[in-house]
Amino acid sequence: MKVERTKLDGVLVLQPTIYKDERGFFLESFNKDKYVKAGINFDFVQDNHSRSSKGVLRGLHFQVNKPQGKLVSCTSGEVLDVVVDINPDSETFCEYISVELSGENSKQLWVPPGYAHGFYVLSEFADFCYKCTSYYDPEDNSGIIWNDPKIDINWPTNNPILSDKDKNNLLIKDMFN
Repeated sequence: MKVERTKLDGVLVLQPTIYKDERGFFLESFNKDKYVKAGINFDFVQDNHSRSSKGVLRGLHFQVNKPQGKLVSCTSGEVLDVVVDINPDSETFCEYISVELSGENSKQLWVPPGYAHGFYVLSEFADFCYKCTSYYDPEDNSGIIWNDPKIDINWPTNNPILSDKDKNNLLIKDMFN
């Protein structure tokens, strides 16, 4: 497994070793020892799987009091995955990284607790999977609006398909002073 560090502290891009032949492929999607060696030493308590259509943007989500670490991957289709630093005391506050994740490249992204996360579907549909370090709590869930000008994410669209909840996410300046 190759591990790439990003400009955001603790956020990692992971490339599992893929064994391909005429029958198909094999990869380890998770091996606790290898992930601990890479610096991901968390217990995962919940696995999630979503399917979304082209043009859907989900995010930018985070939990306030019970932050979730997420090991994310796209098992079919392709997404632009985005992580935003929401720690006002961080040197990279309001900065983001984006990575294309797909069923083809099998990359994973480690999003440590305390970051906002979202993705945009580039293909006709995408299956998105993530392992979480804490349980989803709808009462603790929050979000930043996808087009916040302070963060200025370079999304490949100006008109994404959003849930009603995500349409009402707040600007980061109204959440963190």
